[in-house]
Amino acid sequence: MSNPAEKPEVVQLPAEPVSVPSASSRRAAAQRVREARDKLTSTSGTRPAFDAEMLRQYAQTRLSASYVVMLLVVATGVLFGLWMQPIPAAAWTAGMLCIHSAMIRSCRRFLTEPASPAATRAWRTRFVVLDLLYGLCWMAILIHPVLDMVTETLMMFLMLLVIAVSSMLAANLPIAALAATAPVAVAMALSFVTTGSLDNYILAALALAAEGYFVLLAHRLHSSTFATLEARAEKDALIGELEQAKAISDEARHRAEAANVAKSRFLAQMSHELRTPLNAILGFSEVMKSEIFGAHAVPVYKEYSADIHNSGVHLLNLINEILDLSRIEAGRYELNEEAVSLVGIVADCHHLMKLRASSRGITIHEVFEQAMPRLWADERAIRQVVLNLLSNSIKFTPQGGEIWLKAGWTASGGQYLSVRDSGSGIPEDEIPVVLASFGQGSNSIKSAEQGAGLGLPIAKNLIDLHGGTFTLKSKLRIGTEVIVTFPPERVMSALAPLSDDSPPLQPESSVVPDEKRRPRHKPIMSAGTGS
Repeated sequence: MSNPAEKPEVVQLPAEPVSVPSASSRRAAAQRVREARDKLTSTSGTRPAFDAEMLRQYAQTRLSASYVVMLLVVATGVLFGLWMQPIPAAAWTAGMLCIHSAMIRSCRRFLTEPASPAATRAWRTRFVVLDLLYGLCWMAILIHPVLDMVTETLMMFLMLLVIAVSSMLAANLPIAALAATAPVAVAMALSFVTTGSLDNYILAALALAAEGYFVLLAHRLHSSTFATLEARAEKDALIGELEQAKAISDEARHRAEAANVAKSRFLAQMSHELRTPLNAILGFSEVMKSEIFGAHAVPVYKEYSADIHNSGVHLLNLINEILDLSRIEAGRYELNEEAVSLVGIVADCHHLMKLRASSRGITIHEVFEQAMPRLWADERAIRQVVLNLLSNSIKFTPQGGEIWLKAGWTASGGQYLSVRDSGSGIPEDEIPVVLASFGQGSNSIKSAEQGAGLGLPIAKNLIDLHGGTFTLKSKLRIGTEVIVTFPPERVMSALAPLSDDSPPLQPESSVVPDEKRRPRHKPIMSAGTGS
């Protein structure tokens, strides 16, 4: 029999890494797409909104310079009336004023009508046609045959004046500026060229160069105006985004405040609803555990009663921790400050936890500095901090381990408390987790004695309320140390003795001068005396 064909070996190629574009690159790409779409739908190569704004500025400029243009037309008509017959000059002046009036009326109508893409294109075409008629009229008067007697210099000056005024007025609409100035410049150049002299050739070249210069200047003015509009649009968009972000943040803050109020109400209500039956459970289980009304018929019931009581105590402590944390986070935790001894509180907590540590074979060492002054702090809060730290150390220290309790002076004159154990330690990346509310590290999850993850956050918040520092240092398989410091302002140093003499307990009797003493009168009658 032939051997079966071997299966071909399939080699999986390594997958190419998929490059995910960043947020900034996505925004830039979206901006380029939007600009390209706007240019395709625009008549001038810019955004449609900018087309309407450019036409609006063009109309406003025309209206503001209407009297200047009218004065220029009338002055030119009067001047040409001196060189030619008055009737043609008057007819030209009337035609120019009609075109100028039509342009002014169109600008006013455009400013009063609402802007739309279709209306913008129609008004743009109308303005270009009016400017073209405006330029043709100027061309007609400048190349009139009767004006051959006028010197070329005066004609060149008048042409430059017309081109300059028209370019500045129509700078926001470059095609209109070109329509108003190109006929004049081209006609003057052809007029100079037809004479055939070298000087006129030079003047023709200068006329075309001037036209190019003023067209370029109008284009630059248009570009600067467009850049200004773009910057203003970006500023308005940024302000809109900021206002939208502020509205979103305000709404989120209102929701958070409402949720916080709802949480506080829920915790207050649930604490009352849970404590009421829990007190009954603790009371009756204490009675059953102590066998106050007689021994149980079955001895195991006593153990069950003890388990019920211990579970109730644990649940009550958990409820109290949750309420304390909620009050601290809401800023409603008030410190009942008084003069307390840090060493005395740590020693009392050691005495309370000594039996629990001894049951696990853990040795607790005390290293206290003597003759330490008292602290101005909340005794209940400090006691809760010490108990939380000490219970955590006992919980995560293996049997036969050691715990060191230290209390002493800091370098700045404050006082410190240190709790160090020889437990399994906490990974460095999990330290922020265990300091967060309900946070638990990997060792805590694996431990048989899992807690709610509130001990360290409550301790840290209570120390923050006292203005102190809370530092957690840990290394895997070496141990954990928590250092709590109190600022020097909370240390109650001994007061120095008063330098001035204390006032007397009773006021001294005032000494009356002899001359002011009341004179003692002799008795009127002296009994038994001869005097």
